[in-house]
Amino acid sequence: MEWYTLGQMLRVIRLGQKAVTPDGRAVLRTLEGLFWAEGQLAGQPVVMKNYLFSDLWRIVEDEPDEEAGRAREEWERREREMLENQYEALREEYLELRKGLLEDK
Repeated sequence: MEWYTLGQMLRVIRLGQKAVTPDGRAVLRTLEGLFWAEGQLAGQPVVMKNYLFSDLWRIVEDEPDEEAGRAREEWERREREMLENQYEALREEYLELRKGLLEDK
């Protein structure tokens, strides 16, 4: 069982997973974003407030059903594609800039 700061948790939480704090607050990652899973705010989107930054979070390993598993795989595939596209665009921009600088010398 690993504990994460808020930023770390946001980086590793997968679609359909819950993250919980030691005092029992829980959030759920959905296609629409991060939502409170329990308590008075259940179903409400998580608003980044100062107190969240000092919390530790634990990812609750879930067992997604077949439909949720497919949705997770599709979302993660699209997310990877977006990151790859951004990387390729930045790499191309960098290479063009570098080429221009080398030609100026």
